[in-house]
Amino acid sequence: MVVITAEEAFLAFPPQQLNQELAMKEALIAAVIIISVGIPGADAAGDIAAGKAKAAACAGCHGPNGEGVGPNPALAGMSETQFIQAMDDYKSGKRANPVMKTFATPLSAQDNANLAAYYASLPKK
Repeated sequence: MVVITAEEAFLAFPPQQLNQELAMKEALIAAVIIISVGIPGADAAGDIAAGKAKAAACAGCHGPNGEGVGPNPALAGMSETQFIQAMDDYKSGKRANPVMKTFATPLSAQDNANLAAYYASLPKK
């Protein structure tokens, strides 16, 4: 068994070297987390054509071009972020609307991104 003194250990691993190694390990861990989890707000880009196809279910209440019908709001020209947040809120129940919850619940995040891209591409009504 080899026994070293505290002074020998200090000389073998100076604090500056340990701090650099620790900083590198922390940076590596952060990079792995960001890559595996993703960057917040960096959702998959929406596909306008796929959104248009999916929007057929929305047309009865929001109009064929997202212009809104009766008390139902216009979706045309709505920002993608605002649309996705609204759909997430309907899905979670944060916005209480049983009809919208029924439509929002089966939609995937990609479906919402596609719908958001489609409605954002239309002129505001």
